[in-house]
Amino acid sequence: MTTLTRQQALDIFNSRAATRHYAPSKKISEEDFHAILEFARLSPSSVGAEPWQFLVIQNPQLREKIKPVAWGIKHPMNEMSHLVVILAKKNARYDSDFMRQSLERRNLNQAQIEKSLNVYQTFQTEHIKILDNERTLFDWASKQTYIALANMMTGAALLGIDSCPIEGFIYDEVNRILSEEGLVDLNEYGVSVMVTFGYRSQEPRPKMRKPQSEVVRWIE
Repeated sequence: MTTLTRQQALDIFNSRAATRHYAPSKKISEEDFHAILEFARLSPSSVGAEPWQFLVIQNPQLREKIKPVAWGIKHPMNEMSHLVVILAKKNARYDSDFMRQSLERRNLNQAQIEKSLNVYQTFQTEHIKILDNERTLFDWASKQTYIALANMMTGAALLGIDSCPIEGFIYDEVNRILSEEGLVDLNEYGVSVMVTFGYRSQEPRPKMRKPQSEVVRWIE
């Protein structure tokens, strides 16, 4: 297995930046983008729920419909190579068919499934307390999608591909557009975040971050 040195890994993290300007003539290969999607699919999630779906929006007409309500995408829609809308599950309750099916995929027997669901019930109702309303449950699922989002962007950087996470859009409108296109059942999923991919057309500003001394505390 090929491994990076510590400095090589740090150099990649330092060079990765939210890309606002892409080279429209440079497109990501099918093989490389399949790998980026695999980085998402292989990501961890709380209780292994995988409460996500990934819509790869390459249709120019659909991109143009999204454009007026996606103010966070600063460049023309045709500049980026790929646009991904990440959906989060709306009803990933411990007692839902969705959660039961996620356990069945692990080839657990019935006793193991019931034991796990009892653990999830305690977790959701007493420990993390996300069953107060539909929004808290959806926000919990959305938190999981951000793990996949980060892995997609970091994995892309490892391949020399740029990206930009996008929260700057009108969520109700993007949900409406995707629903009208038959791409999402809003009873089941909702938009969590978007992300663009491509190759930068200009160098970003130098990365500015707080020093480690301000954000890390060692307790020994």
